[in-house]
Amino acid sequence: MPRVDKFRGLGKEELSKMPAEQALPLLSARARRAVKRALENKSIKIRNFMRRVAQAKSSGDSSPIRTHLREAVILPEWLGMTFSVYNGKEWKNVVISVDKIGYRLGDFSHTTGRVIHSGPGVGATRGSKFIPLK
Repeated sequence: MPRVDKFRGLGKEELSKMPAEQALPLLSARARRAVKRALENKSIKIRNFMRRVAQAKSSGDSSPIRTHLREAVILPEWLGMTFSVYNGKEWKNVVISVDKIGYRLGDFSHTTGRVIHSGPGVGATRGSKFIPLK
């Protein structure tokens, strides 16, 4: 998959300097609504999280920002930052790049894993119990 260096015609440098209010027209309608609610203080948790991210960015702190807010929309000003998103069991690191703008943090920290079952044999169901093992 090729790396994406532009989002809606804007380069990485332009996007990283863009405040949340200017980035709203670039987002989808659902993401735009969520960010508007955070900016109007209707979603206090997300607003506080955005404030915490702004403080970390201004201080130049490079350590991952830990969060449980999987519903936070990724904004262009977060480019290059690392978040540790909790998936219910462990913290998954999410590095923000151009192709992740407009998605939610939870989209990149999956809550379920792939289950791989073994073949028939000991402990299997009655129908497959007598298949000879190799």
